[in-house]
Amino acid sequence: MTDTAPALDRLRAGAPPRNHDARTIAALTANPGCARRGLLDAAGVDKDAVARHLGFGTPFGQSQFAITRGNAFEAQVKADGCAELLALLRDRLGLDVGEVGYDDLDDEGGREFRHARTRKLLARALDDAQGTLFDHPLLRLDIGGTPAYLEPDVIAFQLAGRFHVVEIKSFAVVDGQAEPEQVAAAARQAAVYVLALRELVADLGHDPQRVSHEVFLVCPENFSNRPSATPLDVRPQLAVLRRQLDRLTRVDAILNGLPPDLSFALDDGLGAAVRTVEARYAPDCAAGCELAYFCRDEARACGATGALGRGVRDDLGGVDTVEAALDLARGAADPPAELAETAALLRTAARLRAEALGGAA
Repeated sequence: MTDTAPALDRLRAGAPPRNHDARTIAALTANPGCARRGLLDAAGVDKDAVARHLGFGTPFGQSQFAITRGNAFEAQVKADGCAELLALLRDRLGLDVGEVGYDDLDDEGGREFRHARTRKLLARALDDAQGTLFDHPLLRLDIGGTPAYLEPDVIAFQLAGRFHVVEIKSFAVVDGQAEPEQVAAAARQAAVYVLALRELVADLGHDPQRVSHEVFLVCPENFSNRPSATPLDVRPQLAVLRRQLDRLTRVDAILNGLPPDLSFALDDGLGAAVRTVEARYAPDCAAGCELAYFCRDEARACGATGALGRGVRDDLGGVDTVEAALDLARGAADPPAELAETAALLRTAARLRAEALGGAA
């Protein structure tokens, strides 16, 4: 993808690229068919700034309170070379953790230097089992043909020759139970780190299965600051992540169909520039994309079936607008052969609706 780098730089109009993190990658995989999302993320465009400039800015992401609480809890768990974390893994999970080595790769210079140091330390650990804890490793994952650097706050923990990801979250585990949606989000993010770590291990010439699918989720217990640890199997999330990343529209294919001078500069032409790239809006985009409300307004204005939900759009595959669907339901249009079955179903649905309403239109 190096040949697309100048075009992606031009799209940002001189702005520095925004790097992906586990949250954005997990969200990106939820809508792999959206060319607009794929292109803007591949180019590192600041979608929040774009949405605000277009008049559709909304609060997005974690609250400042949640970020502050999370940072404080993480600092507590990692204090003194992760002493509290090690005690937790030994005592609560019964793990046989022997002599411990600890390496912190944070603040190790620039991105390339940190990534190179991560490779070096993990290569040493893979070859001769030196090192137990690796804090703030810088990983890399291919997103739609473009490498994205991940700067996780997680730890690569080596036990019996296998690496485990430790995901530290500030939401509470009460009586052994946590909010399912928060656990699911943590599992998706951890799966991103597991996949990136496996790709690094494979690139170093080792079996990627030396990175375990079992991660350790560390959270406060019963609203206190006392941490608890829970093993979490992320194999389902890994399977979805691989499948969705494989389906991402390649950036070079999108670029080939766009004007060569297109850019997302924050000026009067921004709206037209964004509309040049096809979107695949669905209401659940609001949970994972800063441009969701702009795309919703666009979808409503043109009567797109996606505005009614992903299920409706998928059921009406090939019928892009509500008006076209209604025409097929009324029999007002002759459908092409590939839409004949859909048209028949729509006519049947219209007839049943009319019968249920007593013949009313």
